[in-house]
Amino acid sequence: MDYSTHALPDCNLEAATTLSLKREPACFAFLCSRAVSPPQPIDSLNLDLASVDYFSGRASLWATLEIRSTASDEKATAVLGFDETFLSPFTRALIECAASRVPYRMTIARSEDRPHRLVEYVTGPGVALSEIILTPQDNVVVISARAEGDDEETLFQLPRTDSFLRAFAKMTYQADGQLLQTLAQTDKLGRQHSTGAA
Repeated sequence: MDYSTHALPDCNLEAATTLSLKREPACFAFLCSRAVSPPQPIDSLNLDLASVDYFSGRASLWATLEIRSTASDEKATAVLGFDETFLSPFTRALIECAASRVPYRMTIARSEDRPHRLVEYVTGPGVALSEIILTPQDNVVVISARAEGDDEETLFQLPRTDSFLRAFAKMTYQADGQLLQTLAQTDKLGRQHSTGAA
């Protein structure tokens, strides 16, 4: 048996998606009132592939948006966790919000088989979100969120500069392609395994 056809290629998103914010306007994370950590400056951010799975005839994956700060010795800290449907709409919302200076609200659609499509790790260990709100300021875009039945909480900021938006759009475009490719490969391998097991 050729085992090489039954293994996913390595998808190291972090290595290809790290963005430095040190030359951008100062941005902070953990700004909300119920945060488990004090506010921290964001020195860089990256995307990471957290898990890939095939269950009940469907492939799925989970990725995270992570920040690093000199305040925490550059240790990666996840602020958002999301499935494969989030990254592209979020990037579009960020760019539209920054360009138009108009707040943007994203409703997170959930289903019975996918109740957690987006979570935040700022106020607790994985709080499922029903809405994410982007609010433009002079130099930054404030990212806030709301869980079902809760009040809106500020989570973190991202720069509003042209240089950051271009770099972020490029990063998420490339990452989205890798995530979708990984998802397709997982689906193919899962179906092959299911057929072989049958």
